Amino acid sequence: MPTIFSRIIAGELPGHFVWRDRACVAFLSINPHRTGHTLVVPVVEVGHWIDLDRPTNEHLMGVSAVIGEAQMQVFSPPRIGLMIAGFEVPHVHLHVLPMFDIRDLDFANAATDVDHTALAAVAGELRASLAAAGHGQASDR
Repeated sequence: MPTIFSRIIAGELPGHFVWRDRACVAFLSINPHRTGHTLVVPVVEVGHWIDLDRPTNEHLMGVSAVIGEAQMQVFSPPRIGLMIAGFEVPHVHLHVLPMFDIRDLDFANAATDVDHTALAAVAGELRASLAAAGHGQASDR
């Protein structure tokens, strides 16, 4: 059975996308720790990041850095956080998020109810920043 992320990637479930290329997508978390919290997810369903082939692993890290640069531009946080946990969904995903405090990485701070109109607006800001930086992979799907 496909994971929830595979279903989002396939368009079966909604997602607030900011990036899409042949190897991965990035969309906003529906349980964000902070506004702009983005998940970078490989298209191929792999359960643990150490099981990814090296080129995909490196690509995810590179895309995460580009997403982080856009978050820095849009939100001006002191840091951009990157975390790989993998307990929530058995499909590799990198959490990239604006950080104002180390506690921003704590899953206890994840929102449980989000305004999808607000998420759509944030996704639009991130896509605009990515496009302005010359990234043609900025995508709303």
